Amino acid sequence: MADLITVDDPDDPRLRDYTGLTDVELRRRREPAEGLFIAEGEKVIRRAKDAGYEMRSMLLSAKWVDVMRDVIDELPAPVYAVSPDLAERVTGYHVHRGALASMQRKPLPTADELLATHRRVVVMEAVNDHTNIGAIFRSAAALGMDAVLLSPDCADPLYRRSVKVSMGAVFSVPYARLESWPKGLEGVREAGFSLLALTPDEKAKSLDEVAPHRMDRVALMLGAEGDGLSTQALVAADEWVRIPMAHGVDSLNVGAAAAVAFYAVATGRPQN
Repeated sequence: MADLITVDDPDDPRLRDYTGLTDVELRRRREPAEGLFIAEGEKVIRRAKDAGYEMRSMLLSAKWVDVMRDVIDELPAPVYAVSPDLAERVTGYHVHRGALASMQRKPLPTADELLATHRRVVVMEAVNDHTNIGAIFRSAAALGMDAVLLSPDCADPLYRRSVKVSMGAVFSVPYARLESWPKGLEGVREAGFSLLALTPDEKAKSLDEVAPHRMDRVALMLGAEGDGLSTQALVAADEWVRIPMAHGVDSLNVGAAAAVAFYAVATGRPQN
């Protein structure tokens, strides 16, 4: 059973995992280096726990202690009960959901390990907006994509905002980082995957025409919001694919485009 500890000092060193959560650059550096990430809200905390992540501690406002009682009773990690005001002073923002947990990261699999066991893979290049990362993972989980590969400069899927937007889907879709870009794409092709680059370019074929749901192994490449895939990534692709647009709209937000494309790639999609 976890210890329930009331804390009234925002400088208490036991709360260090939760300090400065709004300082994006600090957290980007610190969390991977220290092997931790922050889960926010009851559902996300439970999903992280169920996915096998070890809990370091929880930070709860008083009204959430009873709600999380079963988790508190099950785990040995300390639980810090604080007032909403103190939580805000520690974290730097009003913790609307009233519950935070510091979780221990797991070692990531290698890209080769994921490619050996999956058939529908997302490949992201330089997607560094945490909201987009979270949205893409949520769609990937919901629409049957098996795994995600990240270029070296993609944002951290376990950053608090990404985890929150994904509603914990980052815990259910395995991911790995490619060691180099775009050279890492060679290994994806060698594993038997067709590299499909999603782009609004007029030279691209429509997803319906390419019919990726009929392909054996598909790696769908997505670029960052605005910039899209780099020239190097487009050159490395086997095929350029696009979502047909109407009413003069040239493209969708990368999160929305990913969801549409994932549906087209999914093996369960009805065949024409």
